[in-house]
Amino acid sequence: MDLWAYQRGVILDFSRPGKPTDKACIEAFNSELRSECLNAHWFLSLQDACEKLEAWRRHYNEERPHSAIGNIPPDHAGTLSR
Repeated sequence: MDLWAYQRGVILDFSRPGKPTDKACIEAFNSELRSECLNAHWFLSLQDACEKLEAWRRHYNEERPHSAIGNIPPDHAGTLSR
């Protein structure tokens, strides 16, 4: 992964070991992804995994309410300020 990132100019930034509060929003997202998608499905192939993850991503961004932004989906948050 280090080589891939270096070749593409990507800077890897890791939380300090044992300090999940360094990036609390990422930790929360990872927890939701695991409980709502990864632990909820059997993936029968790479294609099946891609399809199920894409369906979850769309649901997460387009339909699922998020309490941090007034119980609306993230895709709808931008329309409130227009």
